[in-house]
Amino acid sequence: MKAFLNKILSDAKKQSAVEAQLVEDKSEVIDLMNETIEASNEVLLQVRDLIYNIRAEVKEIQPLKELVEKVKVEVGTLKREVKRIEEKVKFPILCPACGKPLLPEFKMCPYCGEQIKVQYPALIEVKDAK
Repeated sequence: MKAFLNKILSDAKKQSAVEAQLVEDKSEVIDLMNETIEASNEVLLQVRDLIYNIRAEVKEIQPLKELVEKVKVEVGTLKREVKRIEEKVKFPILCPACGKPLLPEFKMCPYCGEQIKVQYPALIEVKDAK
């Protein structure tokens, strides 16, 4: 019986050594998993910070987009005004009957046939600048 108990104790010690080695191996795996989770947390924090930065930049871009649209509208208005001014320079005389623009050399309106009395706009005298 003594031999039997010694055999069981010997087997138990061997089993404990094997189990201790398994626990050691598993703890290395658990440590590696923990390191991976910590590294992933750092990456996630960096991604979160990037998203916050991008969100802040997008909020700054939105008013700029609206400003660009307003500028486009104003540029369109200015283009129409420049075109109107160019036409006034090109055709400084309007028909007194129909109001259509005429070239200065016209003596009769080509649109309505009205006789034109040419009245040239007053010229501004430019003095010599020194």
